[in-house]
Amino acid sequence: MLRFFGSVNQSGSLARREVLRLGGLAGLAALQPNLTRAAEAASPPRWPGFGRAKSVLLVYTSGGQSQLETWDPKPDAPEGIRSQFAPIQTAVPGVLFGEHTPRLARLADRFTVVRSLSHDDLDHGSATYLALTGRMHRRKSSNPPPSPIDDPTYGAVLRRVRPSDRFPYDAVYLNGPAQVPVLVAPGQTAGFLGRDFDPLWLGDVSQGPIAIGGLENLPELPPLRLSAREQLRASIDQHVGQLERDKAALDMNHLYRQAFELLSSPHCREAFDLSREPEALRDRYGRHRTGQACLLARRLIEAGVPLVTVVWNLSNRGQDLSPEETDAYGWDTHNDIFSALKTHLLPRFDATFSTLLEDLDARGLLETTLVVCMGEFGRAPRIAIEPGFKGTYPGRKHWASVYSAIVAGAGVRRGAVFGASDEIAGQPRSDRVGPWDMAATMFSALGIDPTGEYHDQLGRPFPITVGKPIAGLYGA
Repeated sequence: MLRFFGSVNQSGSLARREVLRLGGLAGLAALQPNLTRAAEAASPPRWPGFGRAKSVLLVYTSGGQSQLETWDPKPDAPEGIRSQFAPIQTAVPGVLFGEHTPRLARLADRFTVVRSLSHDDLDHGSATYLALTGRMHRRKSSNPPPSPIDDPTYGAVLRRVRPSDRFPYDAVYLNGPAQVPVLVAPGQTAGFLGRDFDPLWLGDVSQGPIAIGGLENLPELPPLRLSAREQLRASIDQHVGQLERDKAALDMNHLYRQAFELLSSPHCREAFDLSREPEALRDRYGRHRTGQACLLARRLIEAGVPLVTVVWNLSNRGQDLSPEETDAYGWDTHNDIFSALKTHLLPRFDATFSTLLEDLDARGLLETTLVVCMGEFGRAPRIAIEPGFKGTYPGRKHWASVYSAIVAGAGVRRGAVFGASDEIAGQPRSDRVGPWDMAATMFSALGIDPTGEYHDQLGRPFPITVGKPIAGLYGA
């Protein structure tokens, strides 16, 4: 990537004509962040929905949720393509969902269904990377491991361009990291930005009242002793020259700082305390991994976390190892798609995701929270047995040419459909968009110019996104 440097005048500042040549103050974001923010505030971009969200909540349906069995059924498609599930009418006249999402069908007047997401990456690892960074992996349609040279995930970019002053972490990822099926997928770390910009990752938060072990108030560790321990650690750090040279030590130092911030703030500790929620509401969300993760996500939104991601579920295909355990099921339904969806995946999803939307709406949080529910791709139109995968009955293979998502809140139209697929849900018919555009929409909703730049640790510029905000979500 090219890097440009302007000339410097006698006062040590960049010449004004050089600033203009580089395209304005945005090109100096790494050197003059305050001026950049001031310029953005003075003339904000005019995208619909810009700056309407205080937070973004991404529910990531790992494995590839089938559009034909959920948000884009095709009851008139030929046999072999048409779902075994009956379509049902939603709260929006003429809009049909699959029969195993009845609660979400009744809430269809509160969100927009996107039916024209599309790309051409056909494997879970690299497609997860695309969904969680907004960029194609350098090894498309593959399952690469995470790498230090990866593009940073959304939360890391957010921390780079606009660190939060409301919470120690700018981004919290729950119920993960996403695995494909047992290896951690790329796209979930800060990548080349370094560990300082990693989001906080929490796995199963359903096992105890406090989502992060160790945040409980301990009688034997009053605030005075906690402060003394932090002062001792800081004093030691001053005399350890290794911290200036050792990346691992620097990473650990960063983690210690964030841990002390969490421990020392009652506001932060309480955000992770699910026991403060009414038992009946915890039951409505579901006493399972993803249910409690969604409830914690709402609590973190209330506490001021700008970006929260919930992975549904930990493994994209955990059912191969634990076919009786509903928590293990991912959306990668090559075979036995109808039994997996009917028995394990859709009943929980319908109950939990509808509760999340209702809860956010009832608390007024949906006005200032952009909610996005999407996977890495969808499922193929043709139903068939796939050799090499467990299961007795047919399913649907990976399909990225067209798939669906749900978007709600922060000014997004209620009771709408954006885009359309063809008669077999195989290709976009109108308004094709990609994960890069969803990324741009999320940053724009947070009031961040998605066409702007951030800089890595060496000062090299990178585009915040490579997409455009989806104006049609807002009726434009």
